[in-house]
Amino acid sequence: MSLNDAGWMVWDQWQTLPKRFNTVALDTFVVMPNHVHGIIIIAETVGAGLVPTQNTGATTRVAPTVGDIVGAFKSITTIQYIRNVHNHGWPPFAVKLWQRNYYEHVIRNEESLDRIRQYIAENPVRWHFVRENPCRTGDDDLWDRLF
Repeated sequence: MSLNDAGWMVWDQWQTLPKRFNTVALDTFVVMPNHVHGIIIIAETVGAGLVPTQNTGATTRVAPTVGDIVGAFKSITTIQYIRNVHNHGWPPFAVKLWQRNYYEHVIRNEESLDRIRQYIAENPVRWHFVRENPCRTGDDDLWDRLF
């Protein structure tokens, strides 16, 4: 599977996330025709969580959540895509570029990390089996076998 311009833009913006969030590192990532898979590593920080702000009684978050990171990624790529619609004739999207939510899975050990890396790496060659592919030719049981 080769990436089109939009796929490369999504990949490029994924690579910028550690610059936006200094406690984030990236692992395996793939752009699929209608979704992405990626592993985000959030470094543990001492005292992370909610802390009070000065003189207001409000709280602020020290470390980003997965939701913060994914939300920023979706926002950045949507803005960039719209720019390319206007400036480079990319096809416009109907309602939303990204679905409302996302699937997350906390990776708790090296064995799980290896299985998920394998799933992500094999996903492009298994595209013809994926349920969301309108031209699929069979069933994909890789997720069931790995997890």
